[in-house]
Amino acid sequence: MGKLLAEDTRRHHRSLLLQHLFAEGPASRADLARATGLTRVTVSDLVGALIADGLLGELGTPAESKVGKPPTLVGLLADATCIIALDLSPDDRMTGAVVNLFGQVKARAEAPLDGASGEDAVRIAVGLAERLRDTADRPVLGVGVGTPGVVDGRGVILDAHNLHWAGVDLTGILHRRLGLPVYVANDANTAVLAEYTFGGTTAADLMLLRIGTGVGAGLVVGGSLVQGHAWAAGEIGHVVTDPSGVRCACGKTGCLETILSVPHLRQSDRSLGSVGTVVGEVVAPVVAALNLHEVVLAGPPDLLDGELREALDRCVRDRVMATSSADLVVRMSPLGDDVVLVGAAVLVLSAELGVS
Repeated sequence: MGKLLAEDTRRHHRSLLLQHLFAEGPASRADLARATGLTRVTVSDLVGALIADGLLGELGTPAESKVGKPPTLVGLLADATCIIALDLSPDDRMTGAVVNLFGQVKARAEAPLDGASGEDAVRIAVGLAERLRDTADRPVLGVGVGTPGVVDGRGVILDAHNLHWAGVDLTGILHRRLGLPVYVANDANTAVLAEYTFGGTTAADLMLLRIGTGVGAGLVVGGSLVQGHAWAAGEIGHVVTDPSGVRCACGKTGCLETILSVPHLRQSDRSLGSVGTVVGEVVAPVVAALNLHEVVLAGPPDLLDGELREALDRCVRDRVMATSSADLVVRMSPLGDDVVLVGAAVLVLSAELGVS
C-alpha cells in the first residue's frame, strides 16, 4: 500500500508539472517549483526523469534574464510521442490522424464505410487504427476515439443507432489488437474537449453543438466535462421539437436531429433561420440553467455560420433573462473538420499525461 501511495503521489506531481508546461509554455525549474508548490528537489528529480523519457527538453535560457546565472528553461516536446486519433462520426467514412502533443495533425487516413455497420464497421475502425499505428514515426502514447452514440465510462458503446452498435466494447477490441492504451468517448464530448483545450477559448462553461450525420452536444461546466448519470448528457439531438414531424433513427418522431443534421439541412426546403430558431428554443433552457458563457457550433460553415447561427443567438437572448445572456458568445469552432480528431487526442493526453 505504501508503494502504491508513493507511485500515485509521484504520478500526481508529474501531472502538475506537465499541466503547467502544457498550459503556460517553457519554464525554469525554480518557476515550476513556485507554480506547483513542490520542492525544488522534487521538481529537479521529476524534470530529470521526464527529460530521460524524452517528453521534456532543455530549451536554453530566457532572452531576458536577471543578474547572475541565467536559468535553463524546460519545455514539453510536441513531437516526443504521438497519438492515434479516430473520428467515427461521418456517415460515409471513418477518418483518422496521427496527432502530436500540441494537437497538430501530422498525418491522415480514412476508410470508406460503403454502408457497413455492426461487426463490419468495427473491423473498418480497427483496420484504420492499425494503418495509422504502422505509419507513426515515433512512439505512440495511445489511441483516442470519438464515436457517435452513448459511451459509458469504460469506453463501451452502449448505443450508436447509425452504426447499429449496442454494447460494443471498442476500447477492449482496439487494445487487444494494437497493444496500446485506448480511450473511447462520444464524438460531441471529444469535440468540446478539443474546443476547451485547443480552441483558444477562455470560457470554463460552454456547450458545443456537433452537427453532422447526427446532432449531439458536449458540455464543459466549471472546467469539467459533464457526462450525466447514464453517460447520456448532451443527447440534445433527440429532444422532440415537432411531434408530427419526421421519424428519427432513435425511434421517436420529430427529434431536433431530423431538422438539424447535415443531410436534413441540405435536403430541406426549410430556411436556415427557422431551423436556428428551433435550435435556440432547445438551447435556451440549458444556457439559463447552467449560465453558459459560450455556445459553439461545429459542422459545415456554409450551413451553420450565418443565418442559422444568428437566429439561434437571437432566440436564446429573447428567451433568457438579460443577466444570463449578457456575456454569452455564440460562435463557430475554429477547429473545423478536425474538432473530433483533436478531441480524441485530448482523451489520451488527459488520461496518460494528466493534461488538458
